[in-house]
Amino acid sequence: MQRAVQPLTETRRYAKAIDASKRMRFDIDRDVIRGRAFDFTKKFLPDGLSKAGELAFLSEREKRLVSQIQGRSYANIFGLVERFIAAKVLEVSREHWFGDQVALEALVRFTDEEIKHQEMFRRIERMIAAGMPEGYTFLPDPNAVAQAVLGKSTWAVLALICHIELFVLAHYRESIDPDAHLSALWKDVFLHHWREESQHALLDEMEWAREDARLSPEGRDHAVSELIELVGAVDGILQMQAAADADYFLRICGRTFVREEAQRIRATFLAAYRWQYILSGVQGRFGEVLGRMITPAQFERVAAALAPIAG
Repeated sequence: MQRAVQPLTETRRYAKAIDASKRMRFDIDRDVIRGRAFDFTKKFLPDGLSKAGELAFLSEREKRLVSQIQGRSYANIFGLVERFIAAKVLEVSREHWFGDQVALEALVRFTDEEIKHQEMFRRIERMIAAGMPEGYTFLPDPNAVAQAVLGKSTWAVLALICHIELFVLAHYRESIDPDAHLSALWKDVFLHHWREESQHALLDEMEWAREDARLSPEGRDHAVSELIELVGAVDGILQMQAAADADYFLRICGRTFVREEAQRIRATFLAAYRWQYILSGVQGRFGEVLGRMITPAQFERVAAALAPIAG
């Protein structure tokens, strides 16, 4: 029996990811936290992500609180998605067990880093909780979400993972890094996260393309339907958490809002979360990659599913 040989160009790409992983690797305490605490006199999420700037009737203190509540959920949601990302990448690595050992090492490193990120975001939640009033609740259960996501086809799950990794990069480059007014520790958390995720995005795209090459047209059409279902499930989580976070803000902000203002606050939280986790990710690179894999009719189906979310 003739053994399949991994193309040399692909092996080199996996090797580059390994090299970057070695150079970018960080320790949570030594490199990120460094004995510091979060500065609650500063914002966590920039206005470009939190949309706090759109709430003109809020004071600067209140806008800062919006950014901190959303930042807390931002960290928790990354901890949640990395639960199923680590599991899926570990599963996909099986394809390389008896093949390209360079690819296998790259994916094992990827998995190890995602597990470390989960621990980092759990630490962050505990640190933020110590500096904020009681009453915040993160509603989704990471294991239940992971089990539901992993029940979908590999193509659909890898598409979702690639989407997530790419918007992580965009958020840091375009919003977090340029803002000089954020908590220094918060920026360092997402600097180190971004550095490792930069390599993950490349590996995601490679594994997604490998899976796409295996599919029949019928199988791909079914996978597109499952991707649409996953986006709908993500939106359900966002609606639930946005409502909880807006209510938490209204309870702890220190004053009462008229009904129209409270409605605006709730609507802005949801719009911000939909932008952060869905809409910002479908632009740019992800749309290009997806567009090369699917037909125009399938692309239209995805766009139609996003239209109600985009409003």
